[in-house]
Formats: sequence, C-alpha cells, structure tokens
Amino acid sequence: MARRGAVLLSILAGIALIAAWYGYIVLFHVPSYVLPRPDAVVLSAARAFGSGYIWAHLLFTAEATVVGYFLGCGVGIALGGALAEWPTVERALYPYIVVFQSMPKVALAPLLIVWFGFGIESKIVMVALICFFPVFINTFVGIRQADGDLIDVLRVCSASRANIFWHVKIPAAAGSIFASLQIAVSFALIGAIVAEFVASKEGIGTVIQQGALAMDTGLVLTGVFILSFMGMIGTAVIRFVHARVVFWEGRGEALTRPSTLPG
Repeated sequence: MARRGAVLLSILAGIALIAAWYGYIVLFHVPSYVLPRPDAVVLSAARAFGSGYIWAHLLFTAEATVVGYFLGCGVGIALGGALAEWPTVERALYPYIVVFQSMPKVALAPLLIVWFGFGIESKIVMVALICFFPVFINTFVGIRQADGDLIDVLRVCSASRANIFWHVKIPAAAGSIFASLQIAVSFALIGAIVAEFVASKEGIGTVIQQGALAMDTGLVLTGVFILSFMGMIGTAVIRFVHARVVFWEGRGEALTRPSTLPG
C-alpha cells in the first residue's frame, strides 16, 4: 500500500507540473519558440521517433555513455582499492590524481577531440574521466572506514590479507561504492553531452544543438527529456543491483564473521 501511495503521489505531481507548464504558457502568452506547450513537445518527439531520425543519435549517446561509464567506474574502483590497501601507492599517486581531478574536464574536451578524433572514442574517454573520481574517492574512503577491530581479530586468527580485503573491506565499502555509481550515472550523461556539444555529428547533444539553431524548442526539449529518461533508467538499474548485492544494509546484521572466511 505504501508503494502504491508513493507511485500515485508521483503521478499526481507529474500531472500538476504539466498543468502548471501549460497554464503558464496560456496565462502569460509565451511564444512557442521560447517554451512550447506539452502537447507540442509530444508531437515533436513522435515525429522524431516515427521518422527514425533520432534513433541513431540515441544509440550513439547510449553507447558512449555506457562504455565510458563502465570504463571510468571500473578504473575508479580498482585504483581506489589499490590506494586504500597499499599506503605506498597512495603516497605516490594520490597527489597526481587530485591535481588531475582539479582540471576542468570541459577544458580537456578540445584536446580529446585532437587525440581521439571526432568519433565515439573521444566521447567515451570524456565520460570515463568524469565518472572516475567520485567512484575512486568513495571506494578509497569506504575501504579505509572498514571496522578496524574486526580486521585485528581476523589477523589474530591468521586470516590472509586477501581474505580480509574481499570479506571485510569490500563489503564495508560496498554501500559507498554503489552510492557513487548512482552519482556517476548523471555524470556520464553530462560527459557524453559535453563532448557532443564540442564536436560531433551524432548523438542527442547534436540533436539539441540542431533544434536550438532551428529555433525548434520542441526538439530541444525532446532531447532533454530523452537524457532525463536515460538517467532515470540507469539510476534504477544501479539501485536494483545495489539492493541485491548489498543486501545486508539496513538490517543491523554483521557484514561477515571470522568463521565465514576461507583459510
């Protein structure tokens, strides 16, 4: 019942927003090239999808986003785990990672175009760069916040370093890692669109630019809403996986016990 109530409230809020949108246009006589009516946006989206115009652009952005997301998040988790586990590696690399993160990624976009070309490769690299740091830092901090007393007990019981890492530190950091993975979904879309804005002949960013040049705000909003739905779907998938993988969160149960560790 609580879930049904939440869904109903969400639907009602959406209807209220659309009604307010429509009412604002009618009340203040807003021209369509400034803000189109909701039905005009629906018609624009129907034309774009019905003609097949937008499908190739959608697939291009989706591919760049997904590949760059997994690349950036994978490297972030691996490097975050390595720096958290080996202090020597942390002292050697952490300052450079912070310096690199301080560089505005938008400023790097033209260089990425020069290095990787106008194709999908430069978009993938941009997405990976933007997704990397939040996942890296959450992994690093999450592993460092593992229960020190439990780790000491396992060491006394002769548990290996690998067992402690995989059965204590990683589960302790799992919640933080998945939180950063959710954040990285929106970052991935931002990276893909920024790269497409800089230089691209394909992608939803190109659709938005073409709509803006033609003063077709219906097409612009169609592109924006497509990106929003992509973000919603990506976040929902990560939340679903989070609930299945980090199943112990919120239950007050122990993450692991020495007796469950092999060796």
